[in-house]
Amino acid sequence: MNYKTLHKFSYGLYVVSSKKGNNFNGQIANTVFQVTSEPPTIAVSINKQNLTHQFIKESRKFAISILSKETPMKFIGHFGFKSGVKIDKFKDVNYKVSNADVPIVLENAVAYLTAEVIKEVNVGTHTVFIGKVVEAEIINDKEPMTYAYYHEVKRGKAPKTAPTYIKEEIKKEVEKMAKYRCEVCGYVYDPEKGDPDGGIAPGTKFEDIPNDWVCPVCSASKDEFERVE
Repeated sequence: MNYKTLHKFSYGLYVVSSKKGNNFNGQIANTVFQVTSEPPTIAVSINKQNLTHQFIKESRKFAISILSKETPMKFIGHFGFKSGVKIDKFKDVNYKVSNADVPIVLENAVAYLTAEVIKEVNVGTHTVFIGKVVEAEIINDKEPMTYAYYHEVKRGKAPKTAPTYIKEEIKKEVEKMAKYRCEVCGYVYDPEKGDPDGGIAPGTKFEDIPNDWVCPVCSASKDEFERVE
């Protein structure tokens, strides 16, 4: 079976957020879709290991922020590869609290929706939460990011807890300058492309990058990279 066939499905990129008591949390998700139009309902698939899953289970509410094509990788890494158990993901992030008392991420978003859970479906490692839309607003007219753009242009990777995660074999590269892979999030540093957003010019060998440089996706340190053989 060719599992890469599943990559042909079209997805977007979103921040799914919720609350538990007085605490807020959110995560990156791509499996969000409209179920019906009247009444408007949406569904999202969340891994049971994720903190956001616990928050939605308790509050029965969630918000979806639709991310723009221009969203920085560092922002995606903040919500996608860091745990809300260890950090407050909403610290220093532009957000607001909805009328339904759930946090809505406004930073890098083109629109948002909030929903109340009306049903949940157990699908093994994940739960599909189906929610009735209670609020929906457009923030700006920027182009939303697609999951294909995230993978192919921004060279982003899917977390292991993502519903669309497929383990990829690391292929041998015959290059004059070796590539290095982040052991935390899977980001691959390509010397030919560098990391312009991080001040690393194209053509810079990994060995020549300053020691205080960090992964542009998850902020892992340089010593948490492995050479792609």
